[in-house]
Amino acid sequence: MEVIGMTTKKTSGKSASTKAAKPRKRVSRKKKDIQNLVIVESPSKAKTIEKYLGEGYKVVSSKGHICDLGLSGKERMGIDIENNFTPKYKVPKEKQEIVDELKALNDRSEHVILASDPDREGEAIAWHLARELGLDMNDENRVTFHEITKPVVTESITHPHKIDMNLVQSQETRRMLDRIIGFKLSRLLRKKISSKSAGRVQSVALHLIVLREYEIRKFVSEEYWTIEADVKKGRSVFQAALSKYQGSKPKLKNEEETNQLLDSFKGKPFVVSSISKRKSKKAPKLPFTTSTLQQEASKKLGYGAKKTMSVAQKLYEGVNVAGSMTGLISYMRTDSTRLSPLFVNDAEAYIDKTFGSEFKGVAHEKNKANAQDAHEACRVTNIEYTPEYVKPYLSSEEFRLYSLIYARTLASLMADAVYDVTSV
Repeated sequence: MEVIGMTTKKTSGKSASTKAAKPRKRVSRKKKDIQNLVIVESPSKAKTIEKYLGEGYKVVSSKGHICDLGLSGKERMGIDIENNFTPKYKVPKEKQEIVDELKALNDRSEHVILASDPDREGEAIAWHLARELGLDMNDENRVTFHEITKPVVTESITHPHKIDMNLVQSQETRRMLDRIIGFKLSRLLRKKISSKSAGRVQSVALHLIVLREYEIRKFVSEEYWTIEADVKKGRSVFQAALSKYQGSKPKLKNEEETNQLLDSFKGKPFVVSSISKRKSKKAPKLPFTTSTLQQEASKKLGYGAKKTMSVAQKLYEGVNVAGSMTGLISYMRTDSTRLSPLFVNDAEAYIDKTFGSEFKGVAHEKNKANAQDAHEACRVTNIEYTPEYVKPYLSSEEFRLYSLIYARTLASLMADAVYDVTSV
């Protein structure tokens, strides 16, 4: 027992003696048996990442958001509008058990790493985790994985940074707009026109449709006619449009004028004034962004946006390929067409080896001025993993979407298509 003080006390009939003062109560602390606790969003991704990181890391999942705006206050929006739009966050009942488990693990951990998805929702999740676990907001404990492959995961874990509060505030603003517009406007619309709901996205979409309708109604249609002839040369038959008549291009405004011109052709030969041949090049399409991936999946596979992103999420988080969990595509929420130089080098070597050097192109990118460019385009993580190779490990939907992404990734790095164009 630790002696923290000495005192004397006279006792009747006995000599003075020393007595130890009552020791202060010690605070019981749990043993720190976890070196690094990594918190991600998805349970399936957690298993893959823990395998890549190995000893010294325990990877667990928050299963998405752990906090949301409560349903308290004026109009139950969870926002104090009069007090500078202050949000009132609450841990939902269904998430309380997860939060309690994470707090218990935090008590046992020397270091906590927040590795939610690399977008503004993921940044907000990291912030909420830091708040609930009592972490220092100035700590560099945030990491992002733009693809779930061993080289990228092990490299990213060595470059932690602070939580990006700009992204957090962006997500917070969007969530509050959801509540303000959704709760206030939906109530009005239900009352006035029996509409089910309105929201941040539907309202803007309706505005764009109305603007387009105004343009349609302002359009003044003008009638015009064209003349085409079916021409035969030997066994070949092709269609030719009337280019010039008596040295100028005719403007045909109605059927009467068109028929008069046709009548004037009778008995007159068609003349080929020139034949020219040239080469025409067509550059490959850029790699996928979120919007172009959704458009192509809708057009070629018949997938809606929600289904496309759900299947892509599985490909990103990891699939068991030949006994090893592997992320097959990079992060699918992006507005950038940039590709990493390391991937480009690997892909160019693959094209050279598989198709020949004449088919090797260059990486193109065309990012808009307001593109965030936080990470790359949506691409496959390993160009050697052809659709045929991974097909046995994928569902039908996963295979079809992976094939689409693989083809677009590969094509974006190949040489321009060359066409023979003959003009008659």
